[in-house]
Amino acid sequence: MTLIGRKLPLRTLLSFLGPAFLVTVGFIDPGNWATNIEGGSRFGYELLWVITLSTLMLIVIQHMAAKLGVATGKSLAVNIRERFPAPVAAFLGLTIVLACVATDVAELLGGAIGFQLLLGLPLWLGALLTVFLEVFLIISQRYHRLEAIIVAFLGIIGLCYLIEILLVRPDWPRIAFSLFVPRVNHDSIYVAMAILGAVVMPHNIFLHSNVIHSRKWGISEAEKMALLRYEKIDTLSAMLTGCLINSAMIIVAAAVFARHGVPVHSIEQASATLRPLAGPLAGFLFAVALVFAGVGSSVTSSMAEANVITGFLGQPEDPQTWLYKVAIFITAIPSLAIIVAAADPMPSGAAGTYRILIFSQVVLSLQLPFTLIPLLILCRDRQVMGGFRSPAREFATAVAICAIVIALNIYLLYSTVGN
Repeated sequence: MTLIGRKLPLRTLLSFLGPAFLVTVGFIDPGNWATNIEGGSRFGYELLWVITLSTLMLIVIQHMAAKLGVATGKSLAVNIRERFPAPVAAFLGLTIVLACVATDVAELLGGAIGFQLLLGLPLWLGALLTVFLEVFLIISQRYHRLEAIIVAFLGIIGLCYLIEILLVRPDWPRIAFSLFVPRVNHDSIYVAMAILGAVVMPHNIFLHSNVIHSRKWGISEAEKMALLRYEKIDTLSAMLTGCLINSAMIIVAAAVFARHGVPVHSIEQASATLRPLAGPLAGFLFAVALVFAGVGSSVTSSMAEANVITGFLGQPEDPQTWLYKVAIFITAIPSLAIIVAAADPMPSGAAGTYRILIFSQVVLSLQLPFTLIPLLILCRDRQVMGGFRSPAREFATAVAICAIVIALNIYLLYSTVGN
């Protein structure tokens, strides 16, 4: 009996789970910590709806990215290079590389802050240690082993925040209301856009279209179609896991900082303030989760960066090639320089790194349309996708998502210029 037309066993389903969870670590990175803490401490539970909206967007967009990879056997970067005019492809490649640098700043900075909180290391040394760990994990591990390590990191982060929620005792009725009722104004739009950019991350879209090739999808289009439902389960379960963890970050910040009227200007301050308000265990779990988030997300962001650079240059997206290895360092150099420049030992320095984290996520949000529009064009092209072409309903949903992102970006720019 063939794979087509029959139910596959649980073991087969489990074998297809993983690529989307690798992506999930990318959107619970330290940039998310900064934006979620900012949103929760300043506006309480009010911006939880952004997590709900961005997760719904994420499920649609990441599924389309994965489907593009399955249908074409190529990543989004390679498809853009091959299908778009050279000047357009070059422009799009430049914007995503800049977004990758912004991502790397957040990942390395978060890992550095985590090591500083746990071990007392200087910020620059923590950043170097994070770079060393990410390079070691990427180069020394086979993909499936690396995937298992990252999923384990995700589990540790989730467990830490589950315990923290039990410790802080949040207001559940207000949480339920805020998860589904949108509220935004002139004061909160910047943070809302940062949260959106921290969840729907352009580099993750590129990454998902590449790592999906780690699974055996068969040869025929019919077989791929039959197996694609497991990718949907992978994407849905992974995105919902990320949604729970991101919501937990805002909930803890709202329940501790907003409830007590404590303004937060840095992650370090958040950790220090969390201890007396919620207990030493909460502060310790905060630091542990931050280290795993920083290291884990730096691994996935470096993989995305290397895939983007090699893909747009028309070179093999192979971790064993010299270009792939060099590409891992390329974006780390300016990111490290930014971190060292911001590494002021005075309290104002901590506030500066906090602002850098939030700004990096806004950069991602501003780049997002330049990733979404090519993805939509490719997924609707029958010549590219064949039988995997996005149906009208999926395409219309994706267009609406892109329109929302562009509208929010315009509102952000208007609000910023207006100030």
